[in-house]
Amino acid sequence: MPELPEVETVLRGLAPHLEGRVIARAEARRPDLRRPLPPDLVQVLTGARVVGLRRRSKYLLADLDGRGTLLLHLGMSGRLLIEGAATADYHRDPAILPRHDHVVLTTDQGTTVTFNDARRFGMVDLLREGDEPAAFARLGPEPLSDDFTPEVLAAALKGRATAIKSALLDQRIVAGLGNIYVSESLHRAGIDPRRAAGRIGRARIESLTAHIRDVLNEAIAAGGSSLRDHRQASGELGYFQHSFRVYDREGAPCPTPGCTGGIRRITQAGRSSFFCAACQH
Repeated sequence: MPELPEVETVLRGLAPHLEGRVIARAEARRPDLRRPLPPDLVQVLTGARVVGLRRRSKYLLADLDGRGTLLLHLGMSGRLLIEGAATADYHRDPAILPRHDHVVLTTDQGTTVTFNDARRFGMVDLLREGDEPAAFARLGPEPLSDDFTPEVLAAALKGRATAIKSALLDQRIVAGLGNIYVSESLHRAGIDPRRAAGRIGRARIESLTAHIRDVLNEAIAAGGSSLRDHRQASGELGYFQHSFRVYDREGAPCPTPGCTGGIRRITQAGRSSFFCAACQH
């Protein structure tokens, strides 16, 4: 599933082609994805001006002038693809089949934005103006915002016996993190993913907070990580997977200078965790 950097990358790719544009035509080519599409989706979107794009956790939101907000979630395999005369650098990977194009928007500039989702675990919904999904109220701070500080993270982890890896995947503690970037951040901070979240000292929490920001910013700059389904809005792959230190590198030597350990994989709460037992403690 796309994590924060992948969703942010898609958002930044969409912005030049959607913000300020009018949706001249909207098509819903099937009635549902993860759940039914709003019955008035085409009616609401046709003629609507997109006044802003934003991200909350792993959700994309397009604010419409006087018509509420279009809410999108990419699910496991969802992609937002751009094509048209103004997007000469666009290309569609041959593996991205047109039969999985489920919602298609055409702007007044002639650009087409397509929601393509082979597995159909994605979501397309409409929110009334000023509304937000109930799930947003339970989300923790955005890790790239000023609200995410060592003090905030320490307070959220205080007294928790759960493993730090599982705690950081809890969207109530911090929003948008997933398996890849938690594993990478913990390695950089030198923290064992099995360590109890409530037993991490203040200095290490400060280090962890900084490394989470660094990992996410580096991943966004690289266009995210393309392991299976992720593509940028232009159709290009992301490249951060080439910078992984531990994720999906079981058996490889630890890249920490001076460390003689190797990368291990364990299972935590049904998810794979990758780490170096020699330098993460």
